[in-house]
Amino acid sequence: MSKRIVSLLSASLFIVSLMALPASAKSGGDSCSDFAVPTEIDGVELPVLPAGTYNRLVVDEGTTCVSEGPLRIRGGLFIEDGATFVLGSEESPGSTGTISGGVHATNPAAVQIHFATINGRIDVHGGSGPFGGPFDITWNAIEDNTINGGATVDGYNGFWFGFIRNHVNGSVNLNNNVLEDTDGNEYVTNVIHGSLNCSGNTPAAQVGDSEGAPNEVTGAKTGECADV
Repeated sequence: MSKRIVSLLSASLFIVSLMALPASAKSGGDSCSDFAVPTEIDGVELPVLPAGTYNRLVVDEGTTCVSEGPLRIRGGLFIEDGATFVLGSEESPGSTGTISGGVHATNPAAVQIHFATINGRIDVHGGSGPFGGPFDITWNAIEDNTINGGATVDGYNGFWFGFIRNHVNGSVNLNNNVLEDTDGNEYVTNVIHGSLNCSGNTPAAQVGDSEGAPNEVTGAKTGECADV
């Protein structure tokens, strides 16, 4: 499921990157909506955030923020209820920038971050259901990142969730994530300098169709993640 989803999205993001306006460094304002460029992709208008530097970036309730980067976020990324944030894609390797101050999401529709350096941990709590715009279904994809400070994703209830190929300095807690897709909760190929704790997930933590490798963990693997 992961590969099919990403293939559809990456094609759109490639077109978005060609159409987005170039950006100089930004210092004022903190809402993605203040800077995003509306761009129509396959009949759907998406707000595209230009590359640049931002102090504190907020994806407001119910909105979407899409970017290929590179972004430099100095004061943290905050994703509000029902919002979608997409940075990069699995099929477009290369640094998408640095997020300092961490990633903080409460009941998001989707959090999709690829090839970024995140200083200050990831905290995602809750979700807004498996179906909804702008892609009709919702999913979290935290992939190919360097995360300094650990990560917690708890209670996400979207369609699919993958935590894949990340290098994490700190413990990772992936709990109570209840997904629509039976191939969801794919937690594989991570290098974690800390513990990996997984419980209460439906489906249980798995390799799925990712063809990923076991996680390398310096601390304990507990719960469902003892075997992945």
